[in-house]
Amino acid sequence: MKIIIIGGVAGGMSAATRLRRLNESAEIIIFEKGPYVSFANCGLPYYVSGEIDRREKLLVQTPESLKTRFDLDVRPEHEVVAISSKEHTVTVRNAQGEFKETYDKLILSPGAKPFIPPISGIEQTKNTYSLRNVPDLDRLMAGITTETKEAVVIGAGFIGLEMAENLSKRGLNVTIVEQAPHVLPPLDEEMAAYIKNELIANGVTVLTADSATAFSNEGKQIHLSSGKVLNSDLTLLSVGVTPASELAKQANLALGVRDGIIVDEHYQTSAKDIFAVGDAILVNHQITHEASLISLASPANRQGRQVADVISGLDRINQGSIGTAIVRVFNQTAASTGISERAAKQAGFDVSVVHVSGKDHAGYYPGATDIRLKLVFDRYTGMIYGAQGIGQKGVDKRIDILATAIKGGLTIFDLPELELTYAPPFGSAKDPVNMLGYAAINLAEGISQSIQWYELDDYLKAGAILLDVRNPSEVAKGRFKQAEYIPLDQLREKIQTLDKTKTYIVSCHSGLRSYIAERMLKQANFDVKNLDGAYALYQTVKPEEIDYV
Repeated sequence: MKIIIIGGVAGGMSAATRLRRLNESAEIIIFEKGPYVSFANCGLPYYVSGEIDRREKLLVQTPESLKTRFDLDVRPEHEVVAISSKEHTVTVRNAQGEFKETYDKLILSPGAKPFIPPISGIEQTKNTYSLRNVPDLDRLMAGITTETKEAVVIGAGFIGLEMAENLSKRGLNVTIVEQAPHVLPPLDEEMAAYIKNELIANGVTVLTADSATAFSNEGKQIHLSSGKVLNSDLTLLSVGVTPASELAKQANLALGVRDGIIVDEHYQTSAKDIFAVGDAILVNHQITHEASLISLASPANRQGRQVADVISGLDRINQGSIGTAIVRVFNQTAASTGISERAAKQAGFDVSVVHVSGKDHAGYYPGATDIRLKLVFDRYTGMIYGAQGIGQKGVDKRIDILATAIKGGLTIFDLPELELTYAPPFGSAKDPVNMLGYAAINLAEGISQSIQWYELDDYLKAGAILLDVRNPSEVAKGRFKQAEYIPLDQLREKIQTLDKTKTYIVSCHSGLRSYIAERMLKQANFDVKNLDGAYALYQTVKPEEIDYV
């Protein structure tokens, strides 16, 4: 059997090596239009700052090493320019010209390419870059000289934030421009606010709800929709990717949303004996069940292995993906899995939300840091739609646990039952994931009622009273502009001073004490709700509503 793979890196090389392990006699050819067939594209930003100190570390395998170990025929700088599904041939172009190659099975793994927005003057720029592969990296590094002082990153998604951090660590003055209302659009606004604050604390200028409308002076000036004009010595475009599906389109393969390649549950395209994997294909989003483009390394590697199994006669099903992702931004980590609250509502789901705060390990053990988690779920069925986490350490562990729970079909009622490793240096006896479950169950069973940060203003306008149960020393550092103050430990003795004809919204610092206050007041027949996330969350996302003393 002769198998041709178009494109290397995650999907293509995973397919190639798995095919060899299952088929020692197969002829396997990999055509890669670039110079490198196996490289760590997720590591590229960290070479910019020098955190990865040698370029060679980004090059995972070479054609020679792949030939020696796996007997693979790897041909870099060979671009496939046409496919004939009828003749089972591909037309390949290299430095010597064009030739045709036959195949029995063909795997497309072309990946995705940076989306270049149609901004006026962009074609005349000389200092504008994108970052998707090693040649992109080489061009970018060549553009950073002793004269490079001001850098602008357009787009504040995962890659944009990684580049902002690493350009800043290289010593450049960095400005981020994001068209959405907040950085990290896959996260919800209040969670992304922590990352915006971290960027600002590290000297990065953050401009949201703004966009580039024109370049002038060969890219040295960027004109924004707000009217601002930025000076830039180096501009990185990071506004998303689009499937590199031109070859599939030329071959008349069925395409779908945003020209993503349509495949069935066995990665078969609309043409016999042609398969596709990686960033260019549409996958089933396991939460919304919509055909989606999910450009992540882990799914691409899995897909490459699975398509090799399918071609080798093993029964493998492409179940889809939930889009689990993580990014480090200076001293903070942001991670998410599944869908956001905003996306869940847009999908028409019955959405409930809960935030909890905890520590990455036991609070009494040295070095404990804060973790903030958000769970998006259906309080009637307990189905988990998604989760988000922010913190210095331990966020990856918690989001990985929640991603596993979603993949395994667990609900909020299962989260308290998860038995997670505990010793003081590693975790807590009641892990933040367990606490998410407890808090969500309280909402599901009506033991607690909560409102979100964006609902508080409407409640106050309708006559509700915000009751802050923090201690005086906490209130002295920052206070709600509209609130009554009774420390939790004094609430029982002062409960008779409250008005049972009013609705009370209770808050503390993180939500634990306000939940105790809520239970106390509910059992005294008060109409009371808990401000989810409490003061810590509210003052992060709406600092203008806080009086700082």
